[in-house]
Amino acid sequence: MKRRIPLRKRLLVRLLFASALIAVCSVAATTWLAVETTTRALREEQGQDLADDMKILAELSGYAATHPDWKGVQSLVDRLATRTGRRIALTTTDRVPVADSARKGTALPLGAAATVDPLHTDTYTQAGAQLRGVDPRAVGPYRLTARERAELDALTGKIRVCFTRYGVDTKIVHIPSGRAVLLDPDGKDASQSLPEECGYSQNTPVRTERKALDALSEAALTCLREHGWGKGSRLYLFINPTGRDPLSRYVIGKFAGTGDVKDLKTVQACTDNALRAQLDPYVAPVADLYLGGDETTPPRFDMSPANKAKIVGVVGLVLAVTVAVTAVVATRLVRPLRALTAAAQQPPELHVRAPVTTRDETGILAEAFNDLTERRERLEEQRKAMVSDIAHELRTPLTNIRGWLEVTRDGVVDPDPALLGSLHEESLVLQRIIDDLQDLAAADAGTLRLHREPVRAEDLLDQVAAAHRVAAVAADVEVRTGVDGDPWLDADPVRMRQALGNLVSNALRHTPAGGTVAVAARRDGDDVVFTVTDTGSGIAAEDLPHVFERFWRAEKSRSRRTGGSGLGLPIVRHLVAAHGGTVTAQREPGRGAAFTLRLPGTETPGR
Repeated sequence: MKRRIPLRKRLLVRLLFASALIAVCSVAATTWLAVETTTRALREEQGQDLADDMKILAELSGYAATHPDWKGVQSLVDRLATRTGRRIALTTTDRVPVADSARKGTALPLGAAATVDPLHTDTYTQAGAQLRGVDPRAVGPYRLTARERAELDALTGKIRVCFTRYGVDTKIVHIPSGRAVLLDPDGKDASQSLPEECGYSQNTPVRTERKALDALSEAALTCLREHGWGKGSRLYLFINPTGRDPLSRYVIGKFAGTGDVKDLKTVQACTDNALRAQLDPYVAPVADLYLGGDETTPPRFDMSPANKAKIVGVVGLVLAVTVAVTAVVATRLVRPLRALTAAAQQPPELHVRAPVTTRDETGILAEAFNDLTERRERLEEQRKAMVSDIAHELRTPLTNIRGWLEVTRDGVVDPDPALLGSLHEESLVLQRIIDDLQDLAAADAGTLRLHREPVRAEDLLDQVAAAHRVAAVAADVEVRTGVDGDPWLDADPVRMRQALGNLVSNALRHTPAGGTVAVAARRDGDDVVFTVTDTGSGIAAEDLPHVFERFWRAEKSRSRRTGGSGLGLPIVRHLVAAHGGTVTAQREPGRGAAFTLRLPGTETPGR
């Protein structure tokens, strides 16, 4: 009777439960992720506030760069506060109010958000700022007059026409000082692509710029002389045509083109200090910027009833889809398992195979089950055949002994020495079969004990040859031994003599009179190789796979007297395997047979 599986233990129920649990966890994780994502979006809005703060700082820095004081900054502060929704307050470095978008008397925040100083700006936050940290809108004495501006505009327009005529695309831009310059579409200095016919250089300063550059050079040289420069040293300052750093290009007299790094840094520092001193009267004083707003309250996300209902609906939908998909998948998984279970529950003697319908783990399991069933069927056949062979092997000598004893008891024959010798021979056959079966049973059960000791291969061969010399003489067969070198092995000498003795006995039975049986040993790397060859009838190719099977005989017509019990070679295989070695059979019919034993060798004792 088939045993019913409880509902809670069925694989389908377990899979459904696991899938539902996974779905609940997934939905919960998704909900949490959605909340976190929303919170992150709110934080990104705070990031936008930070961007607004940087714009505020840039606007105020631009005002300071173009005005000598803060007198008219209140209107700009009010506009920025309205646009950004932030409180903006400016004070001196001593916290004296300059301008404030809040009502008068409102307390300032604890700390200033930034310092507004056009001569010391964070250049990486201001597009177009100089590397030395001076706001590019602070031009001071470098601002061109209206006449110079008009002349440069006209000249630049003509040059642009020349550029266009030679296929060079340019655009005119004005830097904060009012100078018109030509840039290529990538925003780079167009003079690098200048045709010689156009004769234009954006580096040539006009009168206003030359005057300011001369003053700057003199101030920078004064600083350099304090650092050890000679009176004959000269400093050349140029205008950068892009306007991003109007004083960044300079050449140091004798160091022009190469320049010493240490001197270059000194020149840069002196030039920067001189430039700030030159621009200082034209820019507003340093001021502290205070920004207010409800920035300290952390963002929150509260789910409304509508959102909760949506989440519950999504959870239910996901659960339903998950259960449906899992049911389909589980059914496909359970169907082959049921077929496999049904095949396993059939009576063993039927040897039922399970259908293999998939190539997944279940299909592999079904194939393994079919393989085990096939092996069990084959072992069952071998067991039946072995029992039949054992019964046959025991029946013949027992029948002979019983028959002779009965006729002797009835007085038909006399118990003479010949009869007693025959009965003794039959009992020896029985004893040999029983001993062989006992050895095989011990090997199958893993209880075959070995008493290992260092064994010399030459001594082992001599003992085996001596034990079979009488049988060899009786069969008119020569037994030869040969050893290459002096190989030793760690083995049970009794079991090794038994294994080699079985092979020699087998060779003597299959070698005709006048033949030869050769037993040899040699060293092969770390192994010792024994070979037993004969000049008998050999083994057919189709019989080679069966020579080590129990009760197998190459000639089915041979009796137990001429063919042995059929257990000798299986015993050899088990004994060699117990020593960690292998045994193989070779040769074709008509050329004799050869058996090779390969066992682990050992070092010669005493070395």
